[in-house]
Amino acid sequence: MMIFVTILQLLAALVLITVVLFQSGKSQGLSGAIGGIADSYMSKGKAKSIDAKLAKATKWVAAIFVVLTLILDCMAAASL
Repeated sequence: MMIFVTILQLLAALVLITVVLFQSGKSQGLSGAIGGIADSYMSKGKAKSIDAKLAKATKWVAAIFVVLTLILDCMAAASL
C-alpha cells in the first residue's frame, strides 16, 4: 500500500511541476513596454482565463500532494 501511495505522490509532484511551468509570468516589466508587445483585447481575455485555470489546478494538485505526504508520514510512523 505504501508503494502505491508513493507512486501517487510522485505523479502528483510531476503534475504540479508541469502546471507551474505552464503558467505565464505575472509581470513583463519594462522589457515588455520597450519591446512593443501589443496584445489585443481577445488575447488578453484568453490568457487570463487560461492562467486562472492553471492557478486553480495548482492549488488543487498542491493540496493533493500535501494530503499524500501526510498519509505517507502516518504510514511510515505506523510501521515503526
